[in-house]
Amino acid sequence: MDAILDHPTIQAVGFVGSTPIAQYIYGRGAANGKRVQAFGGAKNHMIVMPDADMDQAADALVGAGYGAAGERCMAISVAVPVGEETADRLIEKLVPRIEKLKVGPYTAGKDVDYGPVVTAAAKRNILALVESGIQQGAELVVDGRNFSLQGYEDGFFVGPHLFDRVTPDMDIYRKEIFGPVLSTVRAKSYDEALGLAMSHEYGNGTAIFTRDGDTARDFAAKVNVGMIGINVPIPVPLAYHTFGGWKKSAFGDLNQHGPDSFRFYTRTKTVTSRWPSGIKEGAALNFKQME
Repeated sequence: MDAILDHPTIQAVGFVGSTPIAQYIYGRGAANGKRVQAFGGAKNHMIVMPDADMDQAADALVGAGYGAAGERCMAISVAVPVGEETADRLIEKLVPRIEKLKVGPYTAGKDVDYGPVVTAAAKRNILALVESGIQQGAELVVDGRNFSLQGYEDGFFVGPHLFDRVTPDMDIYRKEIFGPVLSTVRAKSYDEALGLAMSHEYGNGTAIFTRDGDTARDFAAKVNVGMIGINVPIPVPLAYHTFGGWKKSAFGDLNQHGPDSFRFYTRTKTVTSRWPSGIKEGAALNFKQME
């Protein structure tokens, strides 16, 4: 990695990975005069307002939280229902959906909802964070710790987990788990829910589920996160828009997808030319004369 960052011929570097490595790459590359874009971790929140369609919100959370085994930068890993009644209704909807998830090899096709995580180390890290959540007082509503797949006992499969009553001081809230674990943080008000998304060190993506246009507009205007979904759980922009987060989720001035991805690997060159006509015009003393 340092060979790339130090090589005098390489002038632009793009990276996706953990925040400490992203920050290191950005710092070392920039110190060597390179253009660097480095994407780090994420902890994407989805706020669920009391007026939201709860079935739609639950389906969105299951798809966004457990798809690809939760191993994607745009996965929703924190559900933030507003109000105790909203939280109770949401958990009631989530539990049977999560318990029905089918885990297995991707070669099984449509019979599998998600497959293994990437490495044995990733599996150990996910399960260690699950244990920390239990020890720190979160309520494990769906427990996937004992999941084992016949014929794949040594595989990197992790059962689905759902936590309730998670608080911001817990490791499962602060750290990116990057696995099939959804944490529920109950907020008393919209302002508290908004504050959770805004105060977290990561700012990659976020979403809100609501029927109220004023709430949606206020959320989109205020939240300091790079990609925002309104009743869309994974707000990945279309190809002609840019992709990228804020805060410690991204380092560098341009994003990855869309027009910015081309601008990043190019540099603007401006050429101003004029060809003499043979007519003597005298000295130009202002910009108008120079045109």
